[in-house]
Amino acid sequence: MNLESPKITLDKSAEVTFNFLGDIKNFESLMPENISKFEVLGEDKFLFALKGMPEIILKKKESIPNSKIILGAAGGKIDFSLVGNITEIDANTSEVQLSFEGEFNAMMAMMIKGPISKFIETLVTNMPNAINTVA
Repeated sequence: MNLESPKITLDKSAEVTFNFLGDIKNFESLMPENISKFEVLGEDKFLFALKGMPEIILKKKESIPNSKIILGAAGGKIDFSLVGNITEIDANTSEVQLSFEGEFNAMMAMMIKGPISKFIETLVTNMPNAINTVA
């Protein structure tokens, strides 16, 4: 299953955007309002939970400077990745799109498609305000 967020344009360079997403503690500022737990577990790993959902641990798996950050599930029953694609528009502007990739059976995919689509859309929607308070 592959899901993509809308693309958003940020008034920050690709490098600033990459550095923001590369610092996993910044993900707390991107989370939806219904977050019940957020905990940094190390330099490249964090745990979060949304109300009524199980805890999820994400770990930074790969990064390509100024263009891509890949977070993957660290443990748990389901294997998936969250990819942040960063495109440089010009020296002070970049575009970001998040994509969710995972292998699920048809029943599971049907159940999680809506909530995950909304989740990654919320992450990118919160990004302009969050990056402006940090960078």
